[in-house]
Amino acid sequence: MGCNLAIAGVTGAVGQEFLKILEQRDFPFDSLKMLASSRSAGKKIEFKNKEYIVEELTADSFEGIDIALFSAGGRRSKEFAAAAVAAGAVVVDNSSAFRMDTDTPLVIPEINPQSIKENKGIIANPNCSTIIAIVPVWPLHKANPVKRMVVSTYQAASGAGVSAMLELEQQARDILAGKKPVCRAFPYQIAFNLFSHNSALGPNGYNEEEMKMINETRKIFDCADIAITCTCVRVPVLRAHCESINLEFTDPITPDQVRDLLSTAPGVSVLDDRENNRFPMPIDATDKDDVFVGRIRQDESIPDNRGINLWVAGDQLRKGAALNAVQIAEKLLQ
Repeated sequence: MGCNLAIAGVTGAVGQEFLKILEQRDFPFDSLKMLASSRSAGKKIEFKNKEYIVEELTADSFEGIDIALFSAGGRRSKEFAAAAVAAGAVVVDNSSAFRMDTDTPLVIPEINPQSIKENKGIIANPNCSTIIAIVPVWPLHKANPVKRMVVSTYQAASGAGVSAMLELEQQARDILAGKKPVCRAFPYQIAFNLFSHNSALGPNGYNEEEMKMINETRKIFDCADIAITCTCVRVPVLRAHCESINLEFTDPITPDQVRDLLSTAPGVSVLDDRENNRFPMPIDATDKDDVFVGRIRQDESIPDNRGINLWVAGDQLRKGAALNAVQIAEKLLQ
């Protein structure tokens, strides 16, 4: 069964990843409309041996469209998603615009696919850091409820778009050539440096990225009382996020039990080679669908063997964004 598909924001980093994944997974579509801002309108994109002309994203873009994959930023999602829904499309939105709306399902297919059918025209894709963190935490939480979760992220430049990735590359060249790096996409030098995530700080001292992880995890897990704290950091990596995750469980759990649970968990690959000190790295996760998990060990500071430490790596553009949305679209067609 095919569908009439639209991609809003097709020329961006996630939009381009949409196309790559749609081709790799042989996503069934009868027609494809490529949409972007007026700046990109008229560009030609080759996809599956056919040339497409990028059209300007407007309120009139969605006639006859069944599924619209949005990655054009929160402002454009708020501006155009309602028009897509009114035209009869289901919107899978990659921005933060609708994630915390009570009427909008927030979905990771490995965790809560049942929420997809509850949509009222819009399904929200979670934040990339949230997805990469909780795909491996969920099977553990199902087996032994997590009481508290402490996360520190090491987030790639790709989370801020193509311009940020290019900036990392250019700054590295400039610094190695003895030139002063120029900062445009980021407020601070990203090459050979790291800094607290560049989203706005709230009155509680947490930035928006940290609060997204906290609130989205509670919503996806349908667990309002899970205690979560996060520290989100930008690092000079192109496209795969890493995260250090500390979990406190309700009941005792061993590292071997965690490995067993994760070895059969969907969307997870265990890379936990203590003998060779070999654990997940960004280069392992880049261009891969799975979230890689290692450094699985007991947290000896938590009594009764109820604490576990994990280290994860996941491709921010892929599972952290485009792949998750395409998986949702695949479920819509089932």
